[in-house]
Amino acid sequence: MTQQPRTILDRIGNTPLIPLRHIRPANGARILLKLETENPTGSMKDRMALAMIEAAEADGRLKGGRSVVEYTGGSTGVSLSLVCAVKGYPLDIVTSDAFSKEKLDHMQLLGATLHIVKSESGRMTEKLTKDMIEEARIIAEAKGSFWTDQMKNRDQLSAYHRMADEIWQQSEGRIDGFVQSVGTAASLRGIAEGLRQKRSIAIVAVEPAESAVLSGGPSGAHKIDGIGAGYVVPLWDKGIADGIERVSTDEAMAMAFRLAREEGLFAGTSTGANVIAALRLAETLGPDATIVTVMCDTGMKYLKIFGAKLGAEAASG
Repeated sequence: MTQQPRTILDRIGNTPLIPLRHIRPANGARILLKLETENPTGSMKDRMALAMIEAAEADGRLKGGRSVVEYTGGSTGVSLSLVCAVKGYPLDIVTSDAFSKEKLDHMQLLGATLHIVKSESGRMTEKLTKDMIEEARIIAEAKGSFWTDQMKNRDQLSAYHRMADEIWQQSEGRIDGFVQSVGTAASLRGIAEGLRQKRSIAIVAVEPAESAVLSGGPSGAHKIDGIGAGYVVPLWDKGIADGIERVSTDEAMAMAFRLAREEGLFAGTSTGANVIAALRLAETLGPDATIVTVMCDTGMKYLKIFGAKLGAEAASG
């Protein structure tokens, strides 16, 4: 008899891996998409939120009654809100009006207290990231909170090592390349480490073209939620990736729309960026290659943003 989950947290992980059927490389290579939308909050960040909290519980940094604090563009915050709701920890989230209203509402509905840092014209910038980090530091110091500090927290890597094991098993070891966008760099790093323990494969990082700091470009503003902090993040190591692909906000959103319309896969813009980079990698690896990338989160988190884009398209004819 199949063991039933004790809480919703037991449903984190073991997500499907499926091939793209219509959005495919011209050379016939295969792209597989890891459907992280099947996690409880519709995001891969459920994995790392649970790993960070449980590691802190295990070594005594986090005990009953102590509050938790984090800065986040939304998906990590929603995932932490879920984990803290189940485990009973008060949670303070430092976030911004630059991120989707759906994510902010979701965090509040799960019981988090939000602290909003104003952005410059609703865009993600290096200054905004650093302002949010500083606000989280101040709150942690004032309240004696456990600060998960996702940009530096290595506890989350174990969650992505397990995700690499899932990918390996589901692909039956047939994988020639892996592509993932970079926010904290934890998912790319953890999955790459896990896969490379099994065989040598091509690893490609993805960043916003408007803020391509990892590949030596200047910091800039963009609208791809969850990636492109605007500076080289602490968990990044240039040895992680064999290559870095730059994808613009417009390209990423256009691909997110294609995924919905052609594959029935409703995802956010970071997923759109991943698929574009996977298509590019496929063309270099050849027709027999299999490339895995990630459906990071659900498009339900971006309904207002996507709706505004649809309205603009309709108005322009």
